[in-house]
Amino acid sequence: MRLVSLLAFLLLAACAALPSGGSPDRLPASPPERPPVILISIDGFRADYLDRGVTPTLSVLAADGARATMRPSFPSKTFPNHYALVTGLPPDRNGIVENNMQDPAIPGVTFKMSNRPAVLDRRWWDQAEPIWVTAERAGVRSATLFWPGSEADVRGVRPSRWLPYDEAMPNAARIARVLAWLDLPPDERPGLVTLYFHQVDTAGHDHGPDSPEVNAALGDVDEALGALVAGLEARGLAANLLVVSDHGMAATSPDRRIFLEDLMPLDAGRTLAMGALMTLYPQPGRGAEVERALLKRHPHMDCWRKGEIPPRFRYGANPRVAPIFCLPQTGWSITTRAWVAKAKPEPGAHGYDPAHPDMAAIFVAHGPAFRKGVRAPDFDNVDVYPLLARLLGLRPAANDGDLDELGTVLTR
Repeated sequence: MRLVSLLAFLLLAACAALPSGGSPDRLPASPPERPPVILISIDGFRADYLDRGVTPTLSVLAADGARATMRPSFPSKTFPNHYALVTGLPPDRNGIVENNMQDPAIPGVTFKMSNRPAVLDRRWWDQAEPIWVTAERAGVRSATLFWPGSEADVRGVRPSRWLPYDEAMPNAARIARVLAWLDLPPDERPGLVTLYFHQVDTAGHDHGPDSPEVNAALGDVDEALGALVAGLEARGLAANLLVVSDHGMAATSPDRRIFLEDLMPLDAGRTLAMGALMTLYPQPGRGAEVERALLKRHPHMDCWRKGEIPPRFRYGANPRVAPIFCLPQTGWSITTRAWVAKAKPEPGAHGYDPAHPDMAAIFVAHGPAFRKGVRAPDFDNVDVYPLLARLLGLRPAANDGDLDELGTVLTR
């Protein structure tokens, strides 16, 4: 009965019309006639997970709305791609070039997801303008629940409402918070809401993409989406929902490891990231030694100087990119024996070539702005930003996205 009720609501919501008129770059804070936009990220949701039959709510949304396979930006990591989605700029241009990075202009600091002061420091985020900053400057209120970058005052602007990241917050509490924001009086209600779920990515890392644990995590997040849709139904609110992910997930194996000490002395360089990619800083005076060891043909890995990374990756110009960047074949890992001895196994990983199917991300859109039953062509995730701007009636900031392919999902 729940799915029947859900489908009935979705069909009713799809009949609502997106209003015309209004300024393209400034709107009232919360125009009642414009449906709110809810951007939902399910971290690590590989595109083909949708076909496993364990996400009934999301499957109904896709069948009654639009669906596509989305290519992540390079590298296919969490922070870089979340920021690409909301800025329309790939990591080399949005400044979040990796989950772990350094900047010559911010000496002595390593940005990483666990470094709270760095995450809150706008200097790391100011190379691009996220959609909530664009919205707030145009008078459209925004509310962000755990989206990377939303805790900093990027370019001096914060969302109207936001929360510090709390991985322990239950999914039910996340949905309740979003619905509470939408229950605010019209002059306080957000026109843009973001929502983030981490569980599918965690299960993929800990158990592998083909594990029962991933299917269970998919079901848990889908149940939360069902609660969100039910909450919207109870309020008679026809929102434009965009469900996305930052990247997919590939199976890894102890039989597919590349040990760095087999290639070069470990004291010749300092690694900042290893696994599905490697960023390496040669020690002073040992650059030539490191390059001789790494910048040659390897059976399951390619390495480049930062300025010589293949153009299709659109990566290597930003000063935050490490001097040496290595990319293994999908499913292989770069590591050291000492690291393997102390770290827990990781049967799943991401960060690989975005063109590989295992890295493909999900895109599902539903609401009055979207056509019904559409399967859009594959597209790059930077195209989501201009779509968000169109839905919100905003003049977008400079970006690398376009709506040539993704625009086919819109009713007009």
